[in-house]
Amino acid sequence: MKLIVAVIKPFKLEEVRDALTSIGVQGLMVSEVKGYGRQSGHTEIYRGAEYVVNFVPKIKLEMVVPDSVAPQAMEVLSTTARTGKIGDGKLFVVNVEEAMRVRTGETGEEAL
Repeated sequence: MKLIVAVIKPFKLEEVRDALTSIGVQGLMVSEVKGYGRQSGHTEIYRGAEYVVNFVPKIKLEMVVPDSVAPQAMEVLSTTARTGKIGDGKLFVVNVEEAMRVRTGETGEEAL
């Protein structure tokens, strides 16, 4: 099993969720986060005053998928979340040793 963590632009959330659902991803955790990468924030003007935004709002998605689904999920995430502009986000993949569904006690891929 793989844990995929994706950091994407907020307005792409519904499109990404629909695309992941269409390939069979059944569970998804979503968090609103702030951060910066190479863009290191940006400058905005509000009511004539200029100010620096050091942390940019993003959405963090976390999902655990079977090994066989991970490459397809990565492809769907990268193509659906891409705008071609700076700040599109990042994807990380981590091995998951075990999973358990608390309600039933199922383990492994059956718990997903």
